[in-house]
Amino acid sequence: MSMTQVRAKVAVMISGSGTNMAALLYASRAEDCPYEIVLVAANDPEAKGLRLAAAEGVPTFALSHKGMTRSEHDAAMDAAIRNAGAEWVALAGYMRILTPDFVGKWEGRMVNIHPSLLPKYTGLHTHERAIEAGDSHGGVTVHLVTAELDEGPVLGQTPVAILPGDTAEALAARVLIAEHQLYSRCLAKLVTRERDPEWLLEQVRSRAMALPETDEVSSHGMPCFGVIKGKKFAYFSTGNHGDGRIALIVKISGVDEQAMLIEQDEDAYFRPAYFGDTWIGIRLDTGSHDWDSVSEWLARSWRTIAPRRLTVLLDAADAF
Repeated sequence: MSMTQVRAKVAVMISGSGTNMAALLYASRAEDCPYEIVLVAANDPEAKGLRLAAAEGVPTFALSHKGMTRSEHDAAMDAAIRNAGAEWVALAGYMRILTPDFVGKWEGRMVNIHPSLLPKYTGLHTHERAIEAGDSHGGVTVHLVTAELDEGPVLGQTPVAILPGDTAEALAARVLIAEHQLYSRCLAKLVTRERDPEWLLEQVRSRAMALPETDEVSSHGMPCFGVIKGKKFAYFSTGNHGDGRIALIVKISGVDEQAMLIEQDEDAYFRPAYFGDTWIGIRLDTGSHDWDSVSEWLARSWRTIAPRRLTVLLDAADAF
């Protein structure tokens, strides 16, 4: 990581000793780590991890959930996290089930670590259950948080062998080592993927290829999307012509709309070199994306070049 690159700001939520928080914190002290811990928040003011965080110079926030509704407590935690400037949330032994409202506000930006190889053994007592089932391995999973407990998209897993005669405690101790190794790597990859060309291309590809009769080819060294054996409606550019930008290039109505969009937000839109007045470049490397908007741009661009027999089909589908 270059010294000028801004690190992603992460808040860690704990309920107890905070060993995974400590692993994330110490990993963040490496020069090439792309994140920093800006807050450790707990629902128990006596949580041991708070003392460690404070000793290491990390701001802390503690608020007991006793006597508060779940929504009130989540709202207070959310406010503290945002006040700390955090852009991401890592759950590290946070023993409260979060409300759908809280989870929704951090969708795609909140991560959790769970001591099993999900989808096996959601919830508690994971090591006992793995041993009782006769599994060859327990393990650990890092995943994005969704409203369904322990069921968000998996970011990484590490299997841990179950030894003959293993107890849950012995297995848990080895899994904890794997947790400390895996969590920081998954978090580092997550906070940088929004500028990763391969991940960004996959986001564009999945949306473009969902449109009727679309294919992908390479043109002038760029992945591009068009109607099969027809015209192109979108290009994915990674610094083509030396502009250093990762961008989606789509069709628009003409020079007036092009000028209006660039004037409206010159950080997000630009005139793509060698494309002319009926195209606009949309930056994808700014670190935050409205993927619904990207889908809309792709669909609109597709409509400008698709044969009428296809747009009629899409209009009929939209009518439903």
